[in-house]
Amino acid sequence: MDTQFLPFSSSIKEHLKTHLHTISIESEKIMKRLDCEEHCILCDFEDLQKTFQEIQSVAASYYLQRYLSPYTQNYIALSLAVHHLSEKRHGALMVIERKQVVDSLIQRGVPVGATLSATLLETIFYPGNPLHDGAVLIRGNEIVSASNVLPLSAQSIKNKKIGTRHRAAIGMSEQSDALVLVVSEETGRISFGLDGSLYPIHSSKNTFN
Repeated sequence: MDTQFLPFSSSIKEHLKTHLHTISIESEKIMKRLDCEEHCILCDFEDLQKTFQEIQSVAASYYLQRYLSPYTQNYIALSLAVHHLSEKRHGALMVIERKQVVDSLIQRGVPVGATLSATLLETIFYPGNPLHDGAVLIRGNEIVSASNVLPLSAQSIKNKKIGTRHRAAIGMSEQSDALVLVVSEETGRISFGLDGSLYPIHSSKNTFN
């Protein structure tokens, strides 16, 4: 992901520096504990991993907003929708078209042609809704269509098989410059696909702020 042209704001920098400083201190403690035969450091590594995941998701959330804002003015509605879907563990898949038109890459579902709103997105992805099983296509401030079928990636993450929604998010981002949001119905975790990679983002109502 090409991020060199997206400098962090001062508040995000301070947030990340604080967490990185904590990681540095905890790493030093773990190195000292290695000499203590009676201490198990597995829990220490687990805590360190959680801190890494936290700062990664905060950074990814910031980058996500910067990548979305030039292409849709309603990115706050997207933030609210994915947050609520995450809380309820309602699976979701959303393609936000950027410079490249993606019509030729998807199997078109049901036309919607409505203004992008959090309420409509949540309704579409409500379990049992006929349109929930597939991807929403967003172009600018409009929900163009729903229940679209995306190209699937053959990738796996950390040698583990991933679900269909996540494979679709990666696959779509491999073949286009689109940004693809995905909410896991198993865990409620939010990620976005871009340039063939998947990034976890911070689950917050202010995700894109």
